[in-house]
Amino acid sequence: AQHAFSPVPLTLEDTAFLQYTGGTTGVSKGTILTHGNICANIMQGKEWIKPSLQAGKEVALGALPLYHIFALTVNTMILMELGTTTVLITNPRDLAGLIKDWKKYHISIFIGVNTLFNALTNHADFSSIDFSGLRLSLSGGMAAQKAVADKWLHTTGQPIVEAYGLTEASPGVAINPLNITGYTGMIGLPISNTEVELRNGQGEEVAIGEAGELWIRGPQVMQGYWQRPDETAKVMTADGFFRSGDIGVMNEQGYVKIIDRKKDMVLVSGFNVYPNEVEDVAVMYPKVLECAVVGVPDDYSGEAVKLFVVKKDESLTAEELQSFLKEHLTGYKRPKYIEF
Repeated sequence: AQHAFSPVPLTLEDTAFLQYTGGTTGVSKGTILTHGNICANIMQGKEWIKPSLQAGKEVALGALPLYHIFALTVNTMILMELGTTTVLITNPRDLAGLIKDWKKYHISIFIGVNTLFNALTNHADFSSIDFSGLRLSLSGGMAAQKAVADKWLHTTGQPIVEAYGLTEASPGVAINPLNITGYTGMIGLPISNTEVELRNGQGEEVAIGEAGELWIRGPQVMQGYWQRPDETAKVMTADGFFRSGDIGVMNEQGYVKIIDRKKDMVLVSGFNVYPNEVEDVAVMYPKVLECAVVGVPDDYSGEAVKLFVVKKDESLTAEELQSFLKEHLTGYKRPKYIEF
């Protein structure tokens, strides 16, 4: 009380957040995001979704933790900027309570990750919701699976609009147009003022339709990792591109599809196996609730594919699932091991 107030001048170049992430190498690092980074991403996201929403009239369900960059930017800043009411869910694992709140507040915007979309569509009470007011179902944080997206569309009448981002990009990089009518399998198009390129291991651009690492440049890209110049140097190029560690392909219309994380790729006898591809097929089987693929050491092939499965139907056997996978996957992509 004895001191006079001294205002602190802030510019767009000043740090707003040290947002922690495993990044591309898995070691926790503080991503330096400036006020300029965050403001740019708010403007980019707002301009993309604004034409499809009614400013000041939407009600969003906030079921994701607000300390995660996805909810931090989208729920608490972009939607707030649009005058949206957000209903915060303290425990999203309580699906019955979440569904009760959805009914009570007539939700028009739902933001989630694939596991949450999947859990809701498999809950007995979910289909009892009146979805007539639902205008946007936005997915991010992880790849949306076709089986989950198709079930969501069938139940709600609204497609899942998939977006892509990283903590290092505040997070928004790309998003599908909001007027899509179904699952695209793509992360969409780069948002305003954002450059996306696919490069090979030598840093050269790859041709349309060829797989490469996603490189990103734009006003939302971080300044670096806090007190980690060594880690910053691994991902930032001299001309301002961020090397995402994600492998993708781009089609002739500029839409990008993420195949998988570079570090998650399984190398089977010299062949690249991307876990997402195997997982997408496995969850198509009606008796599978959730699954995850990892690579395990193998004396013969260097690495082998191992599939972990949560059963939806207790009668499911490994032989039955292998038979299904054999119809949809070439030999080296099929799991050598299945664990329930």
